[in-house]
Amino acid sequence: MTTRADSAMRALDVVIDPELDEPITDLDFVQSLTVSEDRDVVVHLRLPTSFCAPNFAYLMASDAKDVLTGLPWTRNVTVELDDHHDSPIINAGLAADAGYRGTFAHEAENDLEELRTTFQRKAHVAAMERCLTALLKRDPSRRMEDMGTVVLGDLPDDETTRALLSRRRSLGLEEAPGSIVMVDHTGACYAQLDVPLALRRARSTRISIDGNAHFCRGLLRTRYDDPDRTTVDA
Repeated sequence: MTTRADSAMRALDVVIDPELDEPITDLDFVQSLTVSEDRDVVVHLRLPTSFCAPNFAYLMASDAKDVLTGLPWTRNVTVELDDHHDSPIINAGLAADAGYRGTFAHEAENDLEELRTTFQRKAHVAAMERCLTALLKRDPSRRMEDMGTVVLGDLPDDETTRALLSRRRSLGLEEAPGSIVMVDHTGACYAQLDVPLALRRARSTRISIDGNAHFCRGLLRTRYDDPDRTTVDA
């Protein structure tokens, strides 16, 4: 039988670290989650370092609060970021529902939605590269130049393809089986001559994202003695 605490943890699976393109639950950023008898939820988040970018930190904490508040059974939701140099500012802003600009005032130069969109585009590029590279490995007879003609229906029904479809959905791109896989964030296709270079650039983006995620996991393990342990209380 699923408890409310379990339900809340599963809800947090949709909260993504924008830079690493992974759920905060998979990254072990959820320090603890408590649900009271009165259906109040308290979540504590932690990050690999005390100096992680404040905008990324706020975005994840704010998304976590929004997701939990959206559950039909929650009453009051409190999300706090621990051990960050801007924890007092971020936690006060979240408690007051002040929004990013209201929390950081003149320091908030750019809107968070612009930041979110930038990293959604990078995540799409990385997911696209993973699918096409896997296809090349499975079928060595395919040429890199021909990757620009691959359609979604050519991809296997696996986790990698589902991840690509999710990234396309976030950008409003087509998901029909006949849709070209290799497109930019506007849905525009690449000329055959440009495909190899575009795919190599996409690979660089994917390697950067994967490398950052690996590095952050190492930092988290160094910072905390139990990085894989989340305290969940109902």
